[in-house]
Amino acid sequence: MSELLINAPSVDGRLTAEHPSLDDAQLIESYVDAQWLEKGLSKNTLNAYRRDLSIYACWLNGNDAGLLKAARTDLLNYLHWRVRQRMKASSTARLLSCLRGFYRYLLREGILSEDPTLQIDSPKRSRPLPKSLSEADVEALLQAPDTHDALGFRDRAMLEMLYASGLRVSELIGLQLSQINVRQGVIRVVGKGDKERLVPLGDEAADWLMRYLKEARLVLIQDDENEVVFPSRRGQQMTRQTFWHRIKRHGLTAGIEQLPSPHVLRHAFATHLLNHGADLRVVQLLLGHSDLSTTQIYTHVARHRLQSLHKQHHPRG
Repeated sequence: MSELLINAPSVDGRLTAEHPSLDDAQLIESYVDAQWLEKGLSKNTLNAYRRDLSIYACWLNGNDAGLLKAARTDLLNYLHWRVRQRMKASSTARLLSCLRGFYRYLLREGILSEDPTLQIDSPKRSRPLPKSLSEADVEALLQAPDTHDALGFRDRAMLEMLYASGLRVSELIGLQLSQINVRQGVIRVVGKGDKERLVPLGDEAADWLMRYLKEARLVLIQDDENEVVFPSRRGQQMTRQTFWHRIKRHGLTAGIEQLPSPHVLRHAFATHLLNHGADLRVVQLLLGHSDLSTTQIYTHVARHRLQSLHKQHHPRG
């Protein structure tokens, strides 16, 4: 196993072993490897699968079962325990999706002849509206970093790019020099599932990026062969947690009531585009969503634009 697991409680609250059995661990790794080979899933997604399956296997081990011996009643008992622990319906739905894929894999490989996930419905989950920021809040956040300092200049360029392009934080901190074409004002992004897309920067973000590359980056970088665009204080690739803390800090400086996160700025990018008349499918392409239904959640946030259009064009508006 690649990581230590916290003790997983059984249905009656007893604690089980810290790891799944050796056989279960091998099955999990086999499945995770297959998902990487067949679907090219990201490291974060594969780790989430591994963790969900390992915790479930630990729970089964503590109840005299295992992944191959588990019946439908075992799975229902586990789901019932999760409900009692008040775990989110969204995480349970994700778990069920993972388990269905896992047991379909075992059936396909001839390891099992029966799928215990059959006839188990996913919990109904409401789709919460994504948190966003007003345009005034975004403007205040962009101006918060001290650009007289190399780190502040870096942060300003990162925030400008995040708001102008809607990148995921992992895409932003992993950005390499070879992915940027400042002359054309676009960046080549490698997103989830190693899918590539071209994202425009806009004049303002492109200007900040170009100035940052000429001035502040040279102060931060320690190895001329390092291609990372936004290095940390130590000249290495920044972590997501570090950038999250930097944004929180700048949010406090800007006096924003709801402290922002990188993902909130991505939501602001999408919402403000729709508010100003962008087509939903264009926003889908820019965000790198594979399914339009994922992008449609923003139509609920962009009510201001819809109401103004109704008022402008409807005869009784």
